[in-house]
Amino acid sequence: MSRIPKKHSAQIAKKILALVEDPRPEDSSSLKGSSFFRVDSGEYRIVYRFDGSNLLVSVIGKRNDDDVYRKAKRVE
Repeated sequence: MSRIPKKHSAQIAKKILALVEDPRPEDSSSLKGSSFFRVDSGEYRIVYRFDGSNLLVSVIGKRNDDDVYRKAKRVE
């Protein structure tokens, strides 16, 4: 998050805190063939998974950037 502009990192932090409360908001989507979900925050995409009370954010990257999904596959 240190490489992300301050304004965007604040938005992302707020979205992650909301995911702790509700890990399946309306704007989330599951990634095909994976246990991960994705949600957008401004121009960034957050890839995460959850089990019970644990939320693991694996990748935060620019939207429309396939590198986000390649990184998420490596974490699985």
